[in-house]
Amino acid sequence: MRYVINPCTDAHWNMAHDEFLLEGLKETVFSLWQNAPSVIIGLNQSAYAEVNLPYLEAHGIKLARRVTGGGAVYHDLGNLNYSIAGPAKVVENHYDTMAEALRQLGIPAERTGRNDIMVNGRKCSGWAKRLSKDRMMIHGTLMWDVDLKALTEALAVPGSKLQAAGIASVQSRVCNLRSLLPQFKDIESFKAALHGALAGEDPEIRLTDTQKAQVTELKHKKFSTWEWVYGRSPKTEFSTTKKFPCGTVTAHYTLTHGVFSELEFTGDFIGSRPAEELATKLLGKRPEAVLQENVKDYFEGTTVPEFLSVFPLP
Repeated sequence: MRYVINPCTDAHWNMAHDEFLLEGLKETVFSLWQNAPSVIIGLNQSAYAEVNLPYLEAHGIKLARRVTGGGAVYHDLGNLNYSIAGPAKVVENHYDTMAEALRQLGIPAERTGRNDIMVNGRKCSGWAKRLSKDRMMIHGTLMWDVDLKALTEALAVPGSKLQAAGIASVQSRVCNLRSLLPQFKDIESFKAALHGALAGEDPEIRLTDTQKAQVTELKHKKFSTWEWVYGRSPKTEFSTTKKFPCGTVTAHYTLTHGVFSELEFTGDFIGSRPAEELATKLLGKRPEAVLQENVKDYFEGTTVPEFLSVFPLP
């Protein structure tokens, strides 16, 4: 199979590159690529409900949204990603291609369930697909030596089952391939071997400067925008309770496409102005609009940084 080499590690650019492989080429191609630490959410997911946004902000982890469905995944440079794009009838025959390539390298990999690749009962890869006219793309992850602590924290929304499960539980269900392939000293040697298994004698397809510029434009106009990453989030309901100097505050709110569509504050808190006034001001706005409000008027003695903990802000 022909291939496109992609050395970029920027998640937003790589999401644009995947869409270009799907919609901008005619050939059947594959690409192996990596991201710097990032979380990639599915097309239909809520950025606010699926990801520990404060953890991402604190650790410099980028958030991106892809064009395929499925769940959120954590990427770092210990993860190798793959994309295969081409005519739908051709790509449908490649669902098992990655598992077959891993078996060539000596790993007893098998495709199971909806979209997983398993090794000895543990998951090492998940993939998703997208159809665009007569072309299809499948893309997925291969865990080589992923930071499982960061993976667990980044995907664990406070109070979620994943957070409660902890690292040991996650580690028991997933598999880093490095421990199974001692013949490869690092991810680059593994990547080279996998590339050889997939490409055979087929030649590279090199994107022109014009095509690369199209990918960059797609990144800036779509994949790195708030409207794409956050604004596509479906209606998501929250209820968060925090204790502040003013008393206990419970925020009941709904985010629809990233803005407040419903908001109510309840609790035994005190303030010089009614909290309903603040709630009304914030309707139709993004959560970060709180930064522009004089919060202590509504929640006495409470600073804006303290109050922000009731919202899932990055």
